[in-house]
Amino acid sequence: MEINQNSATVISLEKAIELTHSYQEQNPEKPNSYFVGLDKINELLQQNGCIGVRIYPGVDPVGNTSNMVLVGVDVNAEDLTSGIMLDELVTCPPYCGKKSQLVRSK
Repeated sequence: MEINQNSATVISLEKAIELTHSYQEQNPEKPNSYFVGLDKINELLQQNGCIGVRIYPGVDPVGNTSNMVLVGVDVNAEDLTSGIMLDELVTCPPYCGKKSQLVRSK
């Protein structure tokens, strides 16, 4: 797989459920998901030369809480680290979709 504006694969709901439930079963203490607002995603994507987003797992060393770091990526597959980067995404729990099939029932 290469990095371009079309990278990634569209999957079915069934596959998404299989993947998310498996992760949640193996990592019961970690967040089920992370949310980032549209305005912040657009701000990241509208950077000059940005063709997509790379997502890094991160851990806050002070609170020992996990989160994600989002950074824009250019056509050479390089992180746009001199631009906008995002962190402190909103986690589930506590902010989960009440009807989402992607969150495993406990």
